[in-house]
Amino acid sequence: MVDGGFGPRRANFRKVSARACPDWPTLMEIAPDLQFRHVTLGEAHLPVDAFVQLAGIGSDEVVLCCDLDAHVFNPEHTDERVVDALAGTHWIDVRELGDRS
Repeated sequence: MVDGGFGPRRANFRKVSARACPDWPTLMEIAPDLQFRHVTLGEAHLPVDAFVQLAGIGSDEVVLCCDLDAHVFNPEHTDERVVDALAGTHWIDVRELGDRS
């Protein structure tokens, strides 16, 4: 029996949430240890200096594609205002990780 494939008994099983980024296969090539999800502004807990720049965006709006634990975001699926607000913070653009390899 082959151990690869998808499913809980497979070697490469990884739970994917309903809000997992649809580009997860590509993102796994860049950052295999991260799990990118689409999250709301309220879930993101952004740095204060970034958050104050986002007046007018509701806390329940899905505006960010990221790995919350690693503070890495995918700008292709993130609201442009959030991308701009994250510049200069400890959050990392996933493309920077690809450039490092």
